[in-house]
Amino acid sequence: MGPHPAVAAIRLAVRRVLHDVVTDYNRHTEQVGRAEFAEAGAGPRRAALPERPDTPLVLVACSGGADSMALASALAFESRKLPVRAGGITVDHNLQPGSGLRATEVVTRLAEMQLDPVEAVAVHVGRDGGPEAAAREARYTALDAAAERHGAAAVLLGHTRDDQAETVLLGLARGSGIRSLSGMAAASGPAGRYRRPFLQLDRQTARKACLVQSIPVWDDPHNVDPAYTRSRLRHEGLPALEKALGKGVVEALARTAQLSRDDADALDTWAAEADRSVRDDDGRLECAKLSVLPPAVRRRVLRRAVIDAGSPAGSLFARHIEEVDRLITGWRGQGAINLPGRVEALRQGGRLVIRQS
Repeated sequence: MGPHPAVAAIRLAVRRVLHDVVTDYNRHTEQVGRAEFAEAGAGPRRAALPERPDTPLVLVACSGGADSMALASALAFESRKLPVRAGGITVDHNLQPGSGLRATEVVTRLAEMQLDPVEAVAVHVGRDGGPEAAAREARYTALDAAAERHGAAAVLLGHTRDDQAETVLLGLARGSGIRSLSGMAAASGPAGRYRRPFLQLDRQTARKACLVQSIPVWDDPHNVDPAYTRSRLRHEGLPALEKALGKGVVEALARTAQLSRDDADALDTWAAEADRSVRDDDGRLECAKLSVLPPAVRRRVLRRAVIDAGSPAGSLFARHIEEVDRLITGWRGQGAINLPGRVEALRQGGRLVIRQS
């Protein structure tokens, strides 16, 4: 008799991602080997190919909740059948009493799954951008450092289809354009470090997998605290949408994320190519050439130029780019536009100048 359907589903999702990680790792190793071989010269006494490094290490970021514990269990199971080493990291945000003890408990459970290395990392959460954004920033900084420290090829995250739906709705509320509707990518971060195997699985599947495997889970009280936007959306907003529109809202939002991501990626590629065609010989943006681009492409060119000038991407919103765009499409002699990061945009002699103020 095979495993419970929920367990089979999480294992299959992780198996597919691990195969991708191994393939990427082997391809990178071969490229490095060929490069070092070429540098050694092609004479009769060529140096031997460098010894292949150990199998790739894959870490699971585990909070102790149902999603990440299910992910850890699937990683532990699947890694035994593949050329992969498996470890785990838990981040202690120090936001609740007893958080250090819970982090220690998570490390113990990961070790019991025979993951190695496993560790808990304590972080300080600042205030910039609000509590949720600050916690996320601290968490990813810690995970990046852990991945570098251990030489990990990938870090698995337990985001589910439900998380994806929430992310799409939050992006819609911000009104930041199609990129914000594309949700979370299956692979993101430097060299695709972060992998999200569960984006096609619902939250209930992960919880059921823990239940049938008798895996203890911790339910973060922040996840039901109405002080947090995502919590309100999860427990009030999405249920209200499903009541009004019927079941299937989560699945539809997840599909919207993928379709939006495909469109956004295509437009980004188009904008990168267009950027080279709208500059003069000195590299300055020409307003006449910008004006004939499709708006979606032009605004991407402008956004990239503003970021390159020093404006923080996380502080740059659609309204900022719309103001810069009006220097192209609604020119009436207006003055400079002040942007985040002490960047200004102004029109001079038919050129768009974006610089530090």
